[in-house]
Amino acid sequence: MVATKKKTLTKESTRPFVHLHCHSHYSLLDGASRLPELCAAVKGHGMNSVALTDHGNLYGAIDFYSECKSAGLNPVIGYEAYVAPNKRTDREAKKRGEAGFHLTILAQNNIGFKNLIKLSTIAYLEGFYYIPRIDKEVLEAHSEGLIVLSGCASSEFSDHILKEDFPAAEKLAAWFAKVFKKRFFVEVQNNGLDIQRECAQGAIRIADAMGLPLVATSDAHYLTKDDALAHDVLLCVNTGRKLDDPNRMRYGSDLFYVRPPEEMYDLFPGQDASVKRSQEIADTVDINLDFTKRHFPVYTAPVGVSAEDHLREMCAAGLKKRFGDNPSTTVTDRLNHELGIICRMGFASYFLIVGDFVRFAMDNGIPSSARGSACGALVSYVLELSHVDPLEYDLLFERFLDPNRSEAPDIDIDFCQNRREEVLAYVRQKYGEASVAQIGTFGTMAARAAIKDVGRALDVPLEKVNQLVSFIPKTLGITLPEALAESRDLKMAYDGDPEIKRLLDIAIKLEGTNRNTGTHAAGVVISDGPLVDYAPLQRVVRKGDDAGSGDAPITTTQWTMEDLEKVGLLKMDFLGLRTLTVLDNAVRIIRENRGIEIDLKKIPLDDKLTFALLQRGDAKGVFQLESDGIRELLKRLKPDNIRDIIAIMALYRPGPLEGGMVDSFVNRKHGTEKPHYAHPFMEEILSETHGVMVYQEQIMRILNRLGGIELSSAYACIKAISKKKHDIIDQRKGEFIQGGIERGLAREVAEEIFQLIVVFGGYGFNKSHSAAYAQIGYQTAWLKAHYLPEFMAALLTSEIDDANKRDILVDHIADSRRLGVDVIPPSVNLSQADFIVHKGKIIFGLLAIKGVGRQAALEIARARQEGGNFKDLFDLCEHIDGRLVPKSALEKMVYAGAMDCFKGHRAQFFAALPRAVQAAQLKFKDQKAG
Repeated sequence: MVATKKKTLTKESTRPFVHLHCHSHYSLLDGASRLPELCAAVKGHGMNSVALTDHGNLYGAIDFYSECKSAGLNPVIGYEAYVAPNKRTDREAKKRGEAGFHLTILAQNNIGFKNLIKLSTIAYLEGFYYIPRIDKEVLEAHSEGLIVLSGCASSEFSDHILKEDFPAAEKLAAWFAKVFKKRFFVEVQNNGLDIQRECAQGAIRIADAMGLPLVATSDAHYLTKDDALAHDVLLCVNTGRKLDDPNRMRYGSDLFYVRPPEEMYDLFPGQDASVKRSQEIADTVDINLDFTKRHFPVYTAPVGVSAEDHLREMCAAGLKKRFGDNPSTTVTDRLNHELGIICRMGFASYFLIVGDFVRFAMDNGIPSSARGSACGALVSYVLELSHVDPLEYDLLFERFLDPNRSEAPDIDIDFCQNRREEVLAYVRQKYGEASVAQIGTFGTMAARAAIKDVGRALDVPLEKVNQLVSFIPKTLGITLPEALAESRDLKMAYDGDPEIKRLLDIAIKLEGTNRNTGTHAAGVVISDGPLVDYAPLQRVVRKGDDAGSGDAPITTTQWTMEDLEKVGLLKMDFLGLRTLTVLDNAVRIIRENRGIEIDLKKIPLDDKLTFALLQRGDAKGVFQLESDGIRELLKRLKPDNIRDIIAIMALYRPGPLEGGMVDSFVNRKHGTEKPHYAHPFMEEILSETHGVMVYQEQIMRILNRLGGIELSSAYACIKAISKKKHDIIDQRKGEFIQGGIERGLAREVAEEIFQLIVVFGGYGFNKSHSAAYAQIGYQTAWLKAHYLPEFMAALLTSEIDDANKRDILVDHIADSRRLGVDVIPPSVNLSQADFIVHKGKIIFGLLAIKGVGRQAALEIARARQEGGNFKDLFDLCEHIDGRLVPKSALEKMVYAGAMDCFKGHRAQFFAALPRAVQAAQLKFKDQKAG
């Protein structure tokens, strides 16, 4: 962390020293150094190596390794472990400080790094109590390749010294020396604290007496001395205290920074050898991670059949199912082309694995569908991962898989939201619990969050903080320095108010640091053996969806998706899509209500009722087409075919809207504006979108057919345009113009076309994704047009569990009534837990009553189904299980009118409720007693 966003440090070191005890912002809300700046600072001080020792985790290991390699530094990957006083499974500590001692552990080589991964994982999965803890047993079992320093003032070694129990300290040092031999060092520190000086005196005495080597470290938590205040504020954010609180946590000095070597020698007079030894230790470290090796799970094909041959067999069967007995040569050529690339790149098992769990979903009636660029692969279509024919919509395989790159493609699969966990459970059972985990994420201090956090710590009035936040432009990902440059109000506040200037200066230093861990909404990683062989794991608590379900611990990786892919692990997205649940429930309700079986994959795509509904803008509840703005666009465009819906989903974004592309598309469709085509090929490629470059695939086609640029390189060009990488753009421009001239284009025409690509290429959208979602959007519109009561009941049910969407629930009820389908208030004698359809009307679901949990709603429905309608309040209470339906839930139902079916009025029901509950309890006790 530095005072400004960029700072160059150039002081050269003439004496050897390496920081072996160094924290980054992966020591959440305790370390403040971001890794690129840490590496730059170390390099600027003339050092050739640095260690990362974050508190109890390896979150930053891969990021750190990559940054060090880029900076020409030797990475020393370590972590400051927490060691339980006795066994890691003990739960006797009364507070965090008693749960574990600190210990500095460094990996000396690849074996040591693997052992670090195992130790860090064990600490979370077996030893977590306040903090993730190991013990001496597992430390000894995984000691190979590790270097251990005795630790800071919070270590067990220092604890013995501070208690003046020197025999115990010597006994502990002897144990470490026995286990780690010449890889154990006695650590001394000097950040200006008396406690450190006391620890150092005892440590030096013991080291000299036992002949153990000493090493000096700095316990760095931020980059420069000027960053101490910002770090102090970070501690306040961590602990929820104010900066001026006299009883808050403090470090006790402003000297916990990344010191230059010369300062380290000055801090330890007479201990030059201890300071120099840090360099000697670092020089023994040799970690070389192989990012080219894959650790993908292996699909078990039939005996004697390779994965590649089995994939071809599966695709041949799927081809017949999709295209009949005599598919065209266009189809077979495309399939063979794709399979050739997939098999050559070693991804056959990948497709078989995805195909396997999608097949499990289909066999168990769990709706699923691929999204994104995977829909551009014919292989996805014939394996039934996707339900969009890529040939019908000119979707490109090369947009999905670049044959010139080694990265695994992304096959993102949407599943019914309510049953996604069943698919995950199948994958865990198939490949082993130890080989499957969800993926960890980090929440960072973005611009607004940084202002709020720092403002709270500095005790700045809330209204002033909120006003500052309102000054931040709504640009996605904007930083505070960018906001100061763009927002006149923010700059005026910064220049005119010292309190705000102080707040923003600190916020700028902390912006971008990690604040907390999380779990990726969809990401799952699968390996070819225990994941702990390749990546560290942790256990996090996920809040239960239902009131009674409690908190569920789940295992996630300590590394992010990007780091996992870098180390060769297979990442997949298992996405829960609410709309698939809506579609499935609507089809079920239609079957139960009308006895009609509907296959949404076979509905006609030219249905007049469906397009009439869309043209009227009656698209509330229609997937991806329900916002006010897009419904107005539907009324303007008046779509009359599925390709119009595909285009709308691609165009309704800020860039095309602001750039006039949407207006041109609408006008040209209705004939009020004429498209211009610079070449016949342009008309052939762009005619379906009336000459507007809507899709990335269209631009790829233009670059390929007119400029001779291969399709995979064409996509790289589009990415360069969107990221404004001018060197790549200029290179592709030269290739395109040369290729165009060779194909008969005049230079000026080729330049004109490429300029159009540059202007509109950044707005182009992935047609494969748009086509997949347009299909789902059309299916929801078709159901709304033909089976309105059932569709609306399914839609309303889908909104029940989200308490933040009560307004949307009310809006859908109003929409249903406006379209002629009444919604009947809840009734304990008619309602189910979810919304249902009865005689053409929607019956309000009991679960939608605020304060009535799922268990209570299901119990009332069960009791009524088994015993018939309830006669009165007392009869209701006698027939339900009071443990599942508490008195508070009954009160909520009275409030909502769910008992208006009984004789009397609500005030009487409230008055009688305690007696009814008591009578039911007495009856239950009598029955139990016999």
